[in-house]
This record gives sequence, C-alpha cells and structure tokens, in this order.
Amino acid sequence: MTKRSKAYRAAAEKIQSGILYTPAEAAKLAKATSVTSFDSTVDVVLRLGVDPRKADQMVRGTVSLPHGTGKTARVVVFAQGEKAEQAIAAGADEVGGDELIAKVAGGYTDFDAAVATPDLMGKVGRLGRVLGPRGLMPNPKTGTVTMDVAKAVTDIKGGRIEFRVDRAANLNFVIGKVSFTEDQLVENFRAALEEVLRLKPATSKGRYILKATMATTMGPGIPMDVAKA
Repeated sequence: MTKRSKAYRAAAEKIQSGILYTPAEAAKLAKATSVTSFDSTVDVVLRLGVDPRKADQMVRGTVSLPHGTGKTARVVVFAQGEKAEQAIAAGADEVGGDELIAKVAGGYTDFDAAVATPDLMGKVGRLGRVLGPRGLMPNPKTGTVTMDVAKAVTDIKGGRIEFRVDRAANLNFVIGKVSFTEDQLVENFRAALEEVLRLKPATSKGRYILKATMATTMGPGIPMDVAKA
C-alpha cells in the first residue's frame, strides 16, 4: 500500500466518500486540495464505456480550451521552405526537415506537440517508435498534419489540447492550473466534455461515461457527476 504524505491525507479528508460532486464543486475542491508548492495542473480522467481494441470505438480528438491550459506548449514543426518560415513566424519552438527528423530519431522529445506538412510524413512516419508512445505523432485527424502550419502552431500554443482513450478505456486531459478561477476550470471542462460527447462512437452501447474524476498534480481524486456539467 502506498504511504501518503500528511498533506495528501489532510487534503483527502476534505473529499466525502460516496459523494459525486458537480464540476463546480469539484473545481472548488481541487483548488482546496492542492498539495504542491507550485501551481499544480488540474486534470480530468474519464472512464469510457468503449472497447479501445476496436478501431471504430477509438475516441480521439482535440479541443481549444476557452481559458487555455496555463502553460505555453513547446511545438516542433517538420516543414521546409516557405512552410518552415510560416511556422517560425507563428512561434514554433523548433522547425526543420531531415535534420530535425534525425534529431528526434536520436531520442529528442523535449516538446509538447509536433506538427508536420503532408509531404514530410513519409519520413516523419518512421519516428513512430519515438513519438507514438508519447502521443506526439502528427495526425491528420487532430490537425497536426497540415499545410496550414501557422494555424496549427497558433492553436496549440493558444490552449488546444489533444486527448486519446488508452487501452484501459481511460481518457485523460488537462483543464488548467490551480491558479485558475473555479469558473475558468468549469468552462474549460465543459468545452472538453462537449467534444468528448460529440465523439461518442455509434457502436458504443450502454453508458458512455462510466466515471469521472478531477485531481491536481499529486493530489487526491475528486469523483464527479458529469450529468451536472
């Protein structure tokens, strides 16, 4: 059994057992139960009633949070020529073609998102072993394989998040920082939830969202009733 810190135990005592909190109540509790000295990230985990092993039940998407994430994402762009110049002008942290591909192939992953132009995907696709496990592989479905690299960079740095259900049917996403107001956290959560609901697979039967939990970095989980969102 994991030994919890005194601060964690004190925070956990503020959460009543057997209670499903509204998103607004959960946001208030998240701020009250943060146990770190830094501005913790606030995350939400949804347990979905889908079978991720089936291709038609893979829930994956992006959404732009109205209040951002509280963090400016580091974005790399695989592009050349004019598109590379556009990416640089949009604020990409690193831009390149073959040389950047070789750098990432060597293990470089110090970034939060990767964007690529379609013409380079033949080469970028070989980076699956490095980027895939970290959820960093550019994908047309999430708008990260595109000719409009400037828009992609601007969107990501402006607070767009990407989410994807894992093998255990859990879906995790960031909704902000502890320093956000309760209203900002709730509005970000609602925006993300709306997109997750929109993406419900037609083949998914029964309840779609089985469980929802909000938590801060290293803080206790706060169970939510998403029907009250």
